[in-house]
Amino acid sequence: MKTTAHHPLSGTAADRIESGSQAPFAEIELPIAGMTCASCVNRIERFLGRTPGVETAVVNLATEVATIRYLPDVAGRTELVGAIQAAGYELKATAVREAGEDAADALEFEADTETRERQREQRGLLVKALVSIAVAAGIMAITFWPQNAVPMETLNRIVVWPATIIQFWAGRRFYEAAWRAARHGGLTMNTLVVVGTSAAWGYSVVVTTFPEFVRAAGLEPQTYFDSSTIIVGLILLGRWLEARAKGRTTGAIRRLIGLQAKTARLLRDGDELDVDLAVVRPGDLVRVRPGEKVAVDGIVVEGSSAVDESMLTGEAMPVVKSPGDEVIGATLNTTGTIVFRATRVGRETALARIVELVKRAQGGKAPIQRLADRISGVFVPIVLGLGALTFLIWLAVGPEPRPTHALVSLITVVVIACPCAMGLATPTAIMVGTGRGAEAGILVRGGEALETAHRIDTVVLDKTGTLTLGKPAVVEVVTAPGFDPAGLLDLAASAERGSEHPLGAAIVTRARLDELGFRAVRDFTAIAGHGVEATVGPAPERTVLVGNLRLLADHGIDPGPLVADADRFAAEGATGVLVAIDGRAAGVVAIADPLKDSAPEAVRALERLGVETWLVSGDARRTAEAVARRVGIAPERVRAEVLPADKAAAVEALQALGRRVAMVGDGINDAPALAQADLGVAIGTGADVAIETSDITLIGGDPRGVAAALELSRATMRVIRQNLFWAFAYNVVLIPVAMGVLQPAFGITLNPALAAGAMALSSVSVVTNSLRLRGFDARPGSATGPGRDGSPDRPERAATTYPA
Repeated sequence: MKTTAHHPLSGTAADRIESGSQAPFAEIELPIAGMTCASCVNRIERFLGRTPGVETAVVNLATEVATIRYLPDVAGRTELVGAIQAAGYELKATAVREAGEDAADALEFEADTETRERQREQRGLLVKALVSIAVAAGIMAITFWPQNAVPMETLNRIVVWPATIIQFWAGRRFYEAAWRAARHGGLTMNTLVVVGTSAAWGYSVVVTTFPEFVRAAGLEPQTYFDSSTIIVGLILLGRWLEARAKGRTTGAIRRLIGLQAKTARLLRDGDELDVDLAVVRPGDLVRVRPGEKVAVDGIVVEGSSAVDESMLTGEAMPVVKSPGDEVIGATLNTTGTIVFRATRVGRETALARIVELVKRAQGGKAPIQRLADRISGVFVPIVLGLGALTFLIWLAVGPEPRPTHALVSLITVVVIACPCAMGLATPTAIMVGTGRGAEAGILVRGGEALETAHRIDTVVLDKTGTLTLGKPAVVEVVTAPGFDPAGLLDLAASAERGSEHPLGAAIVTRARLDELGFRAVRDFTAIAGHGVEATVGPAPERTVLVGNLRLLADHGIDPGPLVADADRFAAEGATGVLVAIDGRAAGVVAIADPLKDSAPEAVRALERLGVETWLVSGDARRTAEAVARRVGIAPERVRAEVLPADKAAAVEALQALGRRVAMVGDGINDAPALAQADLGVAIGTGADVAIETSDITLIGGDPRGVAAALELSRATMRVIRQNLFWAFAYNVVLIPVAMGVLQPAFGITLNPALAAGAMALSSVSVVTNSLRLRGFDARPGSATGPGRDGSPDRPERAATTYPA
């Protein structure tokens, strides 16, 4: 069991943005035993939903977990467990640690516990399945024994004992589950198995015990012990195959957990100590050497190195980390040695939060699943009714011996009608799809977000931090005759050292790359809105001005031809900072928010998918249009100089035109637009606000991840539709065949053994089809889904004319 306080990951994006409306909800995850089909899921959800204080209850058949959001003051664990028991089910007897524990190995402990439980269940299923099938094979062999050697009555008295053992030893799980449901007026998949196998076994026992009575009725003393045992064996074998396949769908979580380091190297009192992660606390200094994993999240305080973050972000190129930069636990240090101060440990690390988000996503339910749930809620009673109708019809008009034929038809109908495949169709695909996304740095909040993403036809992109790096940088230096770029940067950076303006910081940062900007400065003056003035030494001292045209004009300095350079930079979306030295215009430093290398490709990838891209920015129109031009967005699809609240209005205007809109931003000042959009996508490094306000988070910051996320969604929804189609088609086609509609015209019938095998294979086929998603490469820029070959996944549509 896992309990957490209400987390912002719950609810819709609008709910998370709306201020002052947070109710004191808690969330609990309860592992449930005995679920076998979608009707089980539907029944538990109904019982939990009727419990006072419960807001939502989502039960996942694939993970066998109920996620319940409730008011602790109204309902407690006792009431929730009672509702599950009232539905006819029990909690799993697993030892899982409480959420919020500080132990760093809590995630691994939970994963190991779950793995052991699954393995134990799989071993039990396999042993009982193989024994049942072996006994069934033996019974079949005995029944073919020559009757002139051993009478049929004698053979029946021999096989009744092993058949009875199989019925109540291997089939005990079906009886227990069916009885739990029946006590509370419920019917499940187990009810169908019990009815079918019990009818075959019970009739055979009567034939074995009273053969004279059967002969007196004009019937042969034929038994169906082989059918009852093979049905139990094949269904158990199908459950084993299903359990193995479901275990493979959780592999993404295991791989994510396996990324974390096992130990950390602490610095204490001048010594280095290798300790377990559980010992590390926020504020501790940790050293990481080349080739080692970063133990926990922190801030670099010493050294510089390139860190490979591909295991979490999907970004192949290592990222240079210097003092002040953030490092993420589980990433790999490559070249240098760094010392960082731990900021988040245990369950608070980025990796732990990603694992938790993936678990929530895998436990969620897509809206498309509701159809299967509604059908499965009434499916079992309908099947039992059809089985009874089949029995009565063949008993009245069937071929001789009518009772035997009617009984076999009844058994076949109730055994073949399995709603398991319908229950597994959606959750298994969501588990695999969201897991693949997480491994590529695409965090999907849940099934609803995944389903919404595949319908997106318009993407609104923020500029700063989405298409650009979000940090001003020097992109070009132009000097007047008599000045050189290095000398200009040296003097300008020295003068700007005392400035807090981001443009000045960009000049200083660029100069430091060449070890410039360290000259002595006196008489520093910051002129608000214009720039700075300072005397830079040592001898000969130079008077330096760094700022705009107005600053130079106020000092009577003619910028001359440098004005044209400043205008050119402005047309390209950059800011031209003028530098004057000793009363002469010396040059222009172009400062811009550099475009991400992958931005143009990100826009092209969306266009290939048939998705229309828009740029909405608070920057000046000239800057926004320059960025749009460089990435390939048409000028008529640019909205500039908009406030954060106006971004939401821009999204709403597109929605009013019938578009399904995704907003892509940094998750902070774009929060209103993220909430307004059909799909909110936060792009960045997984900051708290980004994860909490978005439906999808791209933790690597690569804008190509937007197209990859949409491709992943489309691939997952295709698999879900395939699963649901075959699950429904299986029942629509085979139930009538089992009832015998083809027998009068074609002589085609199904026997109970074939019905059991077909039922088991239907569930296995659905899970296996979902596992195909494991081959989908969701890494930004390298996805294997549609659209990578240049062909759109949907028909092209005319560009939208934005309303005035």
